[in-house]
Amino acid sequence: MKQLDFKEFYRADRDACLRAVLASVGDRQLAEDLVAEAFTRAWTGWAKVSRHPSPRAWVVRTALNTRVTWWRRRRREVTLADGHEVCGPDATDAALDPALLTALRRLPQRQREVVAFRVFLDLDTAGTAKALGIAPGTVTAHLSRAVAALRGELVSVPHQQRQQEDLS
Repeated sequence: MKQLDFKEFYRADRDACLRAVLASVGDRQLAEDLVAEAFTRAWTGWAKVSRHPSPRAWVVRTALNTRVTWWRRRRREVTLADGHEVCGPDATDAALDPALLTALRRLPQRQREVVAFRVFLDLDTAGTAKALGIAPGTVTAHLSRAVAALRGELVSVPHQQRQQEDLS
């Protein structure tokens, strides 16, 4: 029974988890590696993970924690100059719109994480706060800032001018 439950969970939620992690880390290959690692850990601890209030959030949080662990292990291996862009837009990335992915990469890490949990995993504010270990008000503030930044970057100037004229 354990194997069937996990198999169904994996099939149903793998893509959503991948999109959430991709939105947070901004690199397709890294996101795939992190999600694969997180699902492996979910499989080994499925008895516990299956009882979690949101197994998808558990997988995404585990993937993001794994990224931090990997970064800590490698931070001394490669030193990059400030301002060096580690990953550029990947034109072949079909999981997210390239313009959206580029805009998400420009957001601060915490804002990307909040967007990943609130938008891509469809968690409520309380669930997102619990998954990220921050206060609900902090989730709301980060989401508000992220949406404003994304709107400013993704909405065309003529469309914004029309909206402002409609408000006048």
